[in-house]
Amino acid sequence: QVLLLESGGGLVQPGGSLRLSCEAYGLSGSFSMHTMSWYRQPPGKPRESVASISPIGTTTATDSVEGRFTISRDNNKNMVYLELNSLKPEDTALYQCNANWRDSYWGPGTQVTVSS
Repeated sequence: QVLLLESGGGLVQPGGSLRLSCEAYGLSGSFSMHTMSWYRQPPGKPRESVASISPIGTTTATDSVEGRFTISRDNNKNMVYLELNSLKPEDTALYQCNANWRDSYWGPGTQVTVSS
């Protein structure tokens, strides 16, 4: 049984910061082989890719978050992180963690709300 659990979401004012965490369970020691990604889904809108990090540490980020969000991973802890800085109201969404290699797994998500 594979389980991904996100944490760290919350209500933040514009310009604020958050650190999201995702812990993976049940990957049988193969966490380091998975590409880890963060996606987000604003209410009533489609899910979109935010950032990814490969097994060797190569990162990508969508243009709207480039320079503001940073993805990282700790293979010893089976964790992936997303640091969100300079948050904007349009960043409000359910943020989900994804692990992909031979199979793809999703976490239930953690809510980030950016509002004054």
